[in-house]
Amino acid sequence: MSAPLRVLLAGGGTAGHVQPLIALADALCARHPDTQVLVLGTSAGLEHRLVPERGYDLAQVDRVPLPRRPGGDLIALPARLARAVGQAGRAVDAVGGSESSESPGPGRADVVVGFGGYVATPAYLAAARRRVPMVVHEQNFRPGVANRVGAALGARVALTFEGTALTPRRGSAIVTGMPLRSSLTGLDRDSLRAEALEHLGLEPGLPTLLVTGGSLGAARLNAAMAASAEHLVAAGVQVLHLTGKGKSEGLREVSGSPRYRVLEYTDRMDLAYAAADLVVCRSGAGTVCELGAVGLPAVYVPLPHGNGEQRLNAAPVVAAGGGLLVEDAAFDAEAVRTTVTGLLTDPARLSAMAAAAAAASPRDGAGALVDLVLEAAGRPAAPEPSR
Repeated sequence: MSAPLRVLLAGGGTAGHVQPLIALADALCARHPDTQVLVLGTSAGLEHRLVPERGYDLAQVDRVPLPRRPGGDLIALPARLARAVGQAGRAVDAVGGSESSESPGPGRADVVVGFGGYVATPAYLAAARRRVPMVVHEQNFRPGVANRVGAALGARVALTFEGTALTPRRGSAIVTGMPLRSSLTGLDRDSLRAEALEHLGLEPGLPTLLVTGGSLGAARLNAAMAASAEHLVAAGVQVLHLTGKGKSEGLREVSGSPRYRVLEYTDRMDLAYAAADLVVCRSGAGTVCELGAVGLPAVYVPLPHGNGEQRLNAAPVVAAGGGLLVEDAAFDAEAVRTTVTGLLTDPARLSAMAAAAAAASPRDGAGALVDLVLEAAGRPAAPEPSR
């Protein structure tokens, strides 16, 4: 009997990092049930709740952002980073543990997989120091600093989007797509719709708009929707508005109608997607890939700052006809009244956009990434479990 596969997964902060990490963990354990998984995260990110809820152990590392201006934080950076690398190193050395005689307790990881963000850089540095194989998964079209570090240190590189400029030190990057939860890749929206509407307190038979700015919310989307709530309800539309944690104040009673449903967050995005006919959202890579996988058309409003990756994330599905892109500065009450309401009252166009979104979006990112992780760890491939 071969020893269990030990895997350290590093990533956290927002759902954009945590959800693909959990999707990979689930896929690895489905392929190799004796896989031992440890997740490296922070005490403040969504991983602090979502990872243990999914049944995986979480090791904590200090959050070490890169200061953008000279000052005390920059001076303290080397010491803070060294501390975080030490914490990550202890996690690399203490993955899993089982009752088998071959693996009686925690041991060094066979492979470290990073998803970017503050947590990933210490993990890559600790793994490289120990010569533990690494895999980088880059979610966005434009890679972040952490994953550039991982690629430079010799990690194998997996990409969500064709054309992402992240070149590994050796070998070639491969396009796997986004690892997605099986609850989404196997989602049948039509068969789940009645259950979803009842669960979410929505009415059957009405065009349904889902609004989400991600786990952190989006002030621009929230403000535009608040100014448009009465119009949407009067137009015969119902809305499920996910405002983001702590962002619902002033929105719950804005329309005066039960057809405008406000929640801060839901762990049942499968039900939210099943209930929806159209989505208004940012264009983080996870959101774009999830909507494509479930075949939902969207109005994408990319963040106006950063390195412009959100606009690029949405570009392929928009070009395929599966969504529309509205610039942040142009997304206001008038855009909702014209663009959004116009789509929701045109079932034929929504249907065509849904089909285009599904056709443009791969669903097996998790399986392809499992193959790369097994290769990096020097383990034989195993067939995917039947569904």
